Amino acid sequence: RITINLAPADLPKEGTVHDLAMATAILVASGQLDGDRLAHTAFIGELALDGSLRPVPGAMALVAAARTAGVSDVIVPTQNGPESAAVGGVTVRPAAFFRQVTRHLSGLTPLPPLEPTPVALRPGPPDDAPDLGSVIGQSVGRRALEIAVAGRHNIAFSGPPGVGKTLLARAAAGLLPSLDESEAAEVSRIHSVAGAADGRVPVSLRRPFRAPHHTISTQALVGGGPRIRPGEASLAHRGALFLDETLQFRADALDALRGPIDAGVVNIARVNGVLALPARFMLLAAYNPCSCGWFAVAGRDCGCEDGARRRYQARLSGPMRDRLDLVVFLEPTLAGRSLQRVAESTAVVAKRVERAWDTQRRRQGGPNAELAPGSFDDRHGFDAPWRGLLELRARQMALSLRRLHRAARVARTIADLDGADVVRRDHLDEALQHRPKEVAT
Repeated sequence: RITINLAPADLPKEGTVHDLAMATAILVASGQLDGDRLAHTAFIGELALDGSLRPVPGAMALVAAARTAGVSDVIVPTQNGPESAAVGGVTVRPAAFFRQVTRHLSGLTPLPPLEPTPVALRPGPPDDAPDLGSVIGQSVGRRALEIAVAGRHNIAFSGPPGVGKTLLARAAAGLLPSLDESEAAEVSRIHSVAGAADGRVPVSLRRPFRAPHHTISTQALVGGGPRIRPGEASLAHRGALFLDETLQFRADALDALRGPIDAGVVNIARVNGVLALPARFMLLAAYNPCSCGWFAVAGRDCGCEDGARRRYQARLSGPMRDRLDLVVFLEPTLAGRSLQRVAESTAVVAKRVERAWDTQRRRQGGPNAELAPGSFDDRHGFDAPWRGLLELRARQMALSLRRLHRAARVARTIADLDGADVVRRDHLDEALQHRPKEVAT
């Protein structure tokens, strides 16, 4: 009988990730392997009954943690090799069978290390992202989308069926600038923990664009479960989370996003502590104004009763609406008239968006959506006359403090798109034009 002690005892252990380490420790304890050869080496992987090594989720994050702890060598299952090698700063040795590990540790047949995985080349738009040039009309919606992506602001499109809400929102995937290398490594580690890492391209510079179905559970959306896993909110970290048919989602699931939107993390509480999962994303929403979809549309009659319409719209709570930076109602377009105008392509708009991101990065180190209220000063282009105008608009429109701050951030982004150092009156007026308004019934 063999007793294995996994220390420290207060840390929860689960899954099969410790199989390889435990098997190796048994051989050392029984004198079959020299323990001195194991110094600064970590063992990650599941051990099958036939001696083969099976992949485990989260290998990339585990290797990164091992590197932080001072480990210099890591042995992983072959399938986990590419994503593990992307971590850098540590030697990764893949193995298919346990006997390969023992022969390596005995000095008989060394396991060859993997070369560090090169970061993926700068990506183009995702293959399934529609080009903005294919969107007929909707100049107001296109402009609002450009502003939202340029400042990483939350945006919602409302309107009748077939007006282009989903098409516009999905086009955002092609407008998002590339990740830098540190962001790409962070995103890849999250996807690795969730078991969603792509073994062929372990580190991609493409920002995540997640679009869960409206039937998703709250746990699947924000993370959790008996064995805690990142949800869609964390998988969208550093990218965008698109909720199509937003008002069809569970109300509690939508409200669960309020914390991540404000703090950029999902806090999952358990008896033995709180786990914080990164979840800093841009939210895109698209929904009909009522169940039939024709409320407030000129020339069409809504067949919904007032009470049913109020209940439908109440699925998006007031606090959640307050966290939207831009809300755009899309009207049906006259196709013949719209086709006469050639719309700008995604590539053209994406260049302006990238310039705005670069401006924000140089000025404050991050997107305008993350500007703190204390940053509304001359250093960020908010001069005294403009701040006075902001206070005047707040009184005139009875804006809450949260909506006031969000409007100021959007105005700063509009100024960045215009190449203006100082935010002007017209920038604020355009930002307020798209502010969330009280629900009409």
